[in-house]
Amino acid sequence: MSNLEPITITDLEHTVSQCNRCSLSKSRNCTVPGEGNYDAQVMVIGEAPGSNEDKTGRPFAGRAGNLLNELLDSVGIKRPQIYITNMLKCRPPSNRDPQQSEIDSCNPYLDLQISLIKPSVIITLGRFSFSKFLPNIPLSKARGVVSEWNGIKILPIYHPAAALYNPSLKPKLLQDFQKITSLISMDEPVVFEQSQIIPATQLSLFDDHFE
Repeated sequence: MSNLEPITITDLEHTVSQCNRCSLSKSRNCTVPGEGNYDAQVMVIGEAPGSNEDKTGRPFAGRAGNLLNELLDSVGIKRPQIYITNMLKCRPPSNRDPQQSEIDSCNPYLDLQISLIKPSVIITLGRFSFSKFLPNIPLSKARGVVSEWNGIKILPIYHPAAALYNPSLKPKLLQDFQKITSLISMDEPVVFEQSQIIPATQLSLFDDHFE
């Protein structure tokens, strides 16, 4: 996997559907590779599929997904305009936190998704996806602050599921999502130079976990 040659997103999704790189393949119902616009300017990366996602094969299909849709609507963005995926492509049992070995197994898939889609903005939802790009920094300090990583703008935001358990976080989510429109133009596609496309072999993942 570490030396995967560039392929199409549909080929990658098929490869994910056959994956047995970690023990999660034994307990899953469906793989959840991701969905959306393959030429999206915005990529949203969450943590891992939950029970609804495991049943449907779609990312953010449950209550957190409904809130994500609401947050996107608040800034005039529809789900089909963006690409949504997770760090893990299979559900951890009982929705437990991802293990580092599982993250490492799925990491090449995510690297290739980034390389193939070439987003101009990546929105990280929660501490696991955030730590891939900005390790050793607490999410509580970095959320809502735009950074740049390999030519891509990174916008860390709390996971929508956190606001389901703590409604006081929802205004912060709404505030942070307002920053997306200033980072992109949904009418004009962003064209990346070849030097800005991220080879999967050059990306690394860190095991820092932040709320």
